Amino acid sequence: MDFGVVLQTDPPAWRVVDLAAKAETLGFTHGWTFDSHVLWQEPYVIYSQMLSATKRMTVGPMVTNPGTRNWTVTASHFATLNDMFGNRTICGIGRGDSAMRVLGHTPAKLSTLSEAMGVIKGLAEGREVTYNGTQQQFPWAEQSELKILMAAYGPKALKLCGSETDGFILQLADLSLAEWTIGAVRAAAEEAGRNPDDLYICVAAPAYVGTDIAHQRDQCRWFGGMVGNHVADLVERYGGDGSGVPQALTDYIKEREGYDYGGHGKAGHDHTDFVPDDIVDSFCILGPEEAHIERLKALEALGVDQFAIYLMHDQKDETLNAYGQRIIPALNS
Repeated sequence: MDFGVVLQTDPPAWRVVDLAAKAETLGFTHGWTFDSHVLWQEPYVIYSQMLSATKRMTVGPMVTNPGTRNWTVTASHFATLNDMFGNRTICGIGRGDSAMRVLGHTPAKLSTLSEAMGVIKGLAEGREVTYNGTQQQFPWAEQSELKILMAAYGPKALKLCGSETDGFILQLADLSLAEWTIGAVRAAAEEAGRNPDDLYICVAAPAYVGTDIAHQRDQCRWFGGMVGNHVADLVERYGGDGSGVPQALTDYIKEREGYDYGGHGKAGHDHTDFVPDDIVDSFCILGPEEAHIERLKALEALGVDQFAIYLMHDQKDETLNAYGQRIIPALNS
């Protein structure tokens, strides 16, 4: 199993670079960041420094979207970084949550996302694409390679992911929901005539190693609030009775009253108080090292290729050390 770390681009940006470099020395293969350029600092500038400070790590957004950046600019970012650092970028992408909503936009339609992914991947890999009625190509990007992973929860998004992308990002570590979503993505790939085994599956969730479960829950409750933004969209589209979406995913947001993006991805904000303890426990990986190893082995058995840690709590270095020194070796021995 591969391991990644997901960081917010809070200032100082050099702290993000330092954490990525440290993670690589501890055995992490992927460095990801949020992509909300209003809430935090601009990630693509930081990617260049992350790549410069590491030797092998693959770097990219978890996740970007088709609405806040011109698709050709996004593609040029990746292709340029690949030319400079040797095909060490990856593109996580979705419909858009924080980056879109803070600007007053709604998340992109799946049809828009589909078109954008084709343009970004094609251009970033040096092929000619149709964009805005014109033919475009980066003649200098023939050696560039870009894997696109799509974040998804609902049935239609999961189908698009399986039928068109290089892989799937599931932003929670619940085993039953992982089994359902991975199964849906694989089924869509097979239906589209693709080999489901070729899909790269990444599960991303907060991980906190320790014994004070109450404190860990309080530090990671924000994650249930973040996922709740996407779940609220699913309930609006599919209803809250489990029609097309497992009730294990939809029931917990019934007490949700709103969301403050000023506290997005941060501990200690009361707008995530609606998230119950059992959801924090199932969506995240908490507790002593043995609990982490057990959950990760179960995820690996479901076909997960990478676990990426959302490292937004008060024990960043301690968690990285625990994973690098003992948990990653236990999984990959």
